[in-house]
Amino acid sequence: MDKKYRIALLFNANKVYDRQVIEGIGEYIQASQCDWDVFLEEDFTTNMNNFHNWQGDGLIADFDNVEVISQLSNINIPVVGVGGSYQSDDDYPVVPYVATDNHAIVDMAFQHLKSKGIESFAFYGLPNTSPHGWAHERRKAFSHIIAKEGYPSSIYLGNETSPKTWQYDMNRLSDWLQMLPAGTGIIAVTDARARHLLQACDHLNIMVPDRISIIGIDNEELARYLTRVSLSSVGQGCKSMGHKAARMLHRLLEKHEAESDPSKSHVIKHARVLVPPTKVYQRQSTDYQALKDPFVIQAMHFIRQHACKGIKVDQVLNYVGISRSNLETRFKEERGHSLHQEIHNSKLNRAGSLLQSTELPISEIAELCGYPSLQYMYSVFKKNFNQTPKEYRMECIS
Repeated sequence: MDKKYRIALLFNANKVYDRQVIEGIGEYIQASQCDWDVFLEEDFTTNMNNFHNWQGDGLIADFDNVEVISQLSNINIPVVGVGGSYQSDDDYPVVPYVATDNHAIVDMAFQHLKSKGIESFAFYGLPNTSPHGWAHERRKAFSHIIAKEGYPSSIYLGNETSPKTWQYDMNRLSDWLQMLPAGTGIIAVTDARARHLLQACDHLNIMVPDRISIIGIDNEELARYLTRVSLSSVGQGCKSMGHKAARMLHRLLEKHEAESDPSKSHVIKHARVLVPPTKVYQRQSTDYQALKDPFVIQAMHFIRQHACKGIKVDQVLNYVGISRSNLETRFKEERGHSLHQEIHNSKLNRAGSLLQSTELPISEIAELCGYPSLQYMYSVFKKNFNQTPKEYRMECIS
């Protein structure tokens, strides 16, 4: 019969990264049926002030948290660390460690932008004073990739944000954005920093993704629609990290139990696993097409922003300021179809995205996407997909 172990999880689950790691740990517990009593703060945060009183058998901890590392330096039970990868082996902790592969994450973001035809790149990170080692590793990965590929680039680190300095920081970010050449793809160190970029671009009337494309890291679903332009993002393999960390700890506990001398339980203290990112979740912010005609770019931007408000071709013409025959000719050359078709496609894509990613009633989606009635939306879907919106949603879920 398996021994019951008391396990602590030291994570701050206000972050998507930590939540998914914890979820992966839970999946391992369910799959392996290991008998663990799991201690996790009720508010899902890490409170090291209380932790010194805890008597347990093992723990899994966020080693991106410098306070956690310092508090656990002399602990005499099996510990598995979870955190970011490093270029230098000397920077890794001397405990069994499961790491997100920072270089692979940045490279996946870079390759996604490159595949869109982008030839100028930028990186928005955290300041050098930040205690987050993973942020510095991602900046170094960006520099290494760009140097190898030979593209022009720019790096901006900014400041740690706070309500007191928010406007100043956004103004400095705006200054940097306005210096970037058109067609630049920006990799943000996190989704939170990517949202800064989207907001600044909105204030500056910089067209996203037509002039600037933006991709974040984390795929933070909670906040992905807090900006008008939905954010593309690289998903980390956090659930896999949690699963691997739990399995690693399980083996350590069994070894610890078998050894007569507990100090020998750390013979695999240098065990290390790097977990690659999952995929790019592509949304509007990188839906870049290498368009050359400035009038077509303006028209595309206006259609993306307003198609679901029931606009007609005349309103696009008024925005761009040239004749219908002129714009239709230019549009046909660049896009291969008419302005009317582009408006239709934009509404259809938006409806499909909402059906796939939200639980909104279909009638409400029809209204949000500018269809005059639910019946009309059904006929459009039937014509384009040979499916009803309900069937389309069910197929996406399955």
